[in-house]
Amino acid sequence: MTERMNIGEAAAAAGVSQKMIRHYERIGLLPEPVRDPSGYRRYSPYEVSVLRFIGRSRHLGFSIPQIAELIGLWSDTGRSSREVKAVAEGHLVSLEEKRREIEQMMAGLQELLQQCPGDDTPHCAILESLSQSRLDQFHPSHRPRLKKGGNEDTAGTGGTGTIDLMAWMRAVRFHQPAG
Repeated sequence: MTERMNIGEAAAAAGVSQKMIRHYERIGLLPEPVRDPSGYRRYSPYEVSVLRFIGRSRHLGFSIPQIAELIGLWSDTGRSSREVKAVAEGHLVSLEEKRREIEQMMAGLQELLQQCPGDDTPHCAILESLSQSRLDQFHPSHRPRLKKGGNEDTAGTGGTGTIDLMAWMRAVRFHQPAG
């Protein structure tokens, strides 16, 4: 019988955090582990290999539903490689679309940067474009104060101040004004 690991050992062996292990268990991506008599999770080499699979899949940008599908295919000895390839090809198409969106955002931002003088004057083409009005016409009367943690975070920062680019991209699209 192989020796089982505690969650810290499994996390280190798989290259994922303990928090992510619990999350994967909670959403059903990883089966509930065996527990020892005191209730602590104990992981076998099998669960660690699944965690590594998940980690590598996430590194390639596969979504949780895609990873679940891939794990299902991995566990199906009667699968065809065609099925696996179709999932990967669909993901590649999605990544290519995201790349096009990023390139559009970058082109739009570069154009705005060229229009902004970046000097000591208050005129700023960037703010005017984002607000779609002259700055002296309308402007907010407050300065936002972002809250740390919680559900207030809609930019994909997880309360950390850093942006999860893919989450942000799913929520934001760059639209150039007509004209």
